[in-house]
Amino acid sequence: MKNEKGFTLIEMMIVLLVISVLLIITIPNITKHNSTINDKGCNAFIKLVEAQIQAFQMDKQRLPTGIAELETEGYLKAGQTACPNGDAVQIGASGEVTKVVVNE
Repeated sequence: MKNEKGFTLIEMMIVLLVISVLLIITIPNITKHNSTINDKGCNAFIKLVEAQIQAFQMDKQRLPTGIAELETEGYLKAGQTACPNGDAVQIGASGEVTKVVVNE
């Protein structure tokens, strides 16, 4: 009688079952926290824009007219004028930054 070492079909199916159960548990938790992650990313972007407004104001001695001016003057990267979740950001007359909700 040969002593062959290896996994049987039953053992492989049990391992696949355990992996499947773990995936079924973790994937809904990740998608549930997606909106929280996007909100935190948007808040961080707003803080970045506020800091860039202050830098612009120190350099130019005035407030920017809008977020597009921060982009054209090099204070923000090209195309970086909205939150990661797609919400727009606007600058008020006194320099306050607010987000405009696009996705509901």
